[in-house]
Order: sequence, then C-alpha cells, then structure tokens
Amino acid sequence: MQISAHLLAVVILTSLVIPGSAQHFKLSPKILSAKWVYFDDRSGVALVGKKASDQLRKWGRLRITQDKDKADLILLLSADPYKGGYIITAGGQTGTIRKNGSLATDPIPKYHKAAPVRYAYLTVIDPETGDNLWSESHQWGGLLTGFNSVGEYLIKQLEKAMKAP
Repeated sequence: MQISAHLLAVVILTSLVIPGSAQHFKLSPKILSAKWVYFDDRSGVALVGKKASDQLRKWGRLRITQDKDKADLILLLSADPYKGGYIITAGGQTGTIRKNGSLATDPIPKYHKAAPVRYAYLTVIDPETGDNLWSESHQWGGLLTGFNSVGEYLIKQLEKAMKAP
C-alpha cells in the first residue's frame, strides 16, 4: 500500500513537470502568415541592430522591407518595453489611434538614471492596429552572453516560437 502511494505521487508529479517544461503559446495567424517585415531598430546601439537584422536575413523566413506600408509586421527592437504607442507626433510624443480615429497619446516618459542591468525587447507589432502580437526580452550584455548579441538572440527566440507546434 505504501509503495503504491509513493508510485502514484511520482506519476502525478512527473505528469505536472513534463508539460510545464515545454510551454508553447499559440501565435497569432498574422505572425505565422507574414512574409514581409519592417525592422525598426530603436536599441540605440547600431551593432545590436545590425546583428539582429543579419540574423533575420540568415533565417530567411521573413523578408525585410524598407516600406512600412508594405510590411505584414513591424519588428521593434528597443531598450524599453513596448507600451502600445507606435505613432510618433511631430513633438516626439508616442500614441495610438483609437477605433473612433482619435489619437490617444502615451504619458510623457520620465528619464531616470539607467539601471545597472539593461534589457532589450523585441516586439512584433501589427502595423494596422499597433497591437503587440508577440514580445520577448533578454538581459543585455555581459561577458558570457556577448555584449552586442542580444538582438540576434531575440530574433532566434522569435524563430523558435514560429517553429513550435
């Protein structure tokens, strides 16, 4: 009786651990059907953006266009998380277009001293609505991870997400 209780506990724990180790999230059909992307590097470090765009070209699944109007998706590489505003007004304020056509501006950013640990963010944006379709972040820099490889790493994460069942 005691052995079967232990065996039952092991089976239950194993069934709980295995599915959690391979979490797959369903991607938007818009991401899966995309062919053309507009790559917007706002990381502030040219080499990070170059490595990311090189990895995107090497992958070959998505083609980069310089015309936002022809892009199926916008890939935004930045040092700040995407807060939904992809429209930039003449004064530099960001915002989004509401369904009624009016502009909803984002709060004015506050400039703080940079934290000792920085992150980079790759966000896949629907160019028609400005919606965040997928996002990933990763710690930026370090001796072991490579100082300017964060953009390349994030493109590889998108590639993995698109290959997942």
